[in-house]
Amino acid sequence: MIEVEDLPELTRPVVVAGFEGWNDAGEAATSVIGHLADLWDAEPVAALDPEDYYDFQVNRPRVGYHEGVRRITWPTTRILLARDPGFGHDVLLVQGIEPSTRWRSFVIELLGLALEVEAELLVCLGALLADVPHTRPCPVVTTTEDPDVAERFDAEPSTYEGPTGIVGVLADAARQSELPCVSCWVSVPHYAGAHNSPKASLALLSCIEGLFDLALPHGDLEELAFAWERGVDELAESDEEIGEYVRALESAQDTADSPEASGDAIAAEFERYLRRRGAEGPGGPGGTEGPAVPDDPEDPQAP
Repeated sequence: MIEVEDLPELTRPVVVAGFEGWNDAGEAATSVIGHLADLWDAEPVAALDPEDYYDFQVNRPRVGYHEGVRRITWPTTRILLARDPGFGHDVLLVQGIEPSTRWRSFVIELLGLALEVEAELLVCLGALLADVPHTRPCPVVTTTEDPDVAERFDAEPSTYEGPTGIVGVLADAARQSELPCVSCWVSVPHYAGAHNSPKASLALLSCIEGLFDLALPHGDLEELAFAWERGVDELAESDEEIGEYVRALESAQDTADSPEASGDAIAAEFERYLRRRGAEGPGGPGGTEGPAVPDDPEDPQAP
């Protein structure tokens, strides 16, 4: 069961959720939750019992010292409260780990709390690996199944079909509970997705700014994003195969962004790239199956 401390009466609460694991390429989503928690001085107000949802051989507890006392910290999902961060809403931040089991019970607990405090909106954050170049802005897709939310935030219905993660399950449960929900997904270059991606986090943070018409301090994210891009530049310069692949992605992205862009034009760009690859076949660096960016982001492992 969810363990809730005494919650004060909240002002037009909004819930923003991000989860470690499958939905968190480059740790982009959870980094944004952490950034907002620090920025808004959010305080923990609730936690889910980890015994109910986590396999401790997968997500192991950690031992360390806290105020001079040696303690065990258990992996779990916590809810933090940010009071009046400056846009007319209190915010509950869900700082979570994708559960190992009992997903339906997990989302029932989270949504039960959101409905109990009469949340006005749920914002789900996710990040996926995709065929996008690190030299261009990280694309962010905003989706919803609620026509009113779509009009308010200029979002589109999701068209994805296939395996999903806890973010997709939570968003669907919110729809069934008639809790307005919008999902924001950022694409992370798959050839540079093994480590933290502050550039993707910055793109997600900018999306939140756009949703609520905010101007938030970015802290050191811009500096870290610049350093991350320079590091991936060095990787591309040192590996001819990756360098060629990045140039093909750049060309396809530039074609897609041009006024005369069409699916055929984008496909033609990659056909030229694949012809240059010759006998190596359709896979790009890292063994991806084909060059297309998925048209919907709920599968973080999609190429």
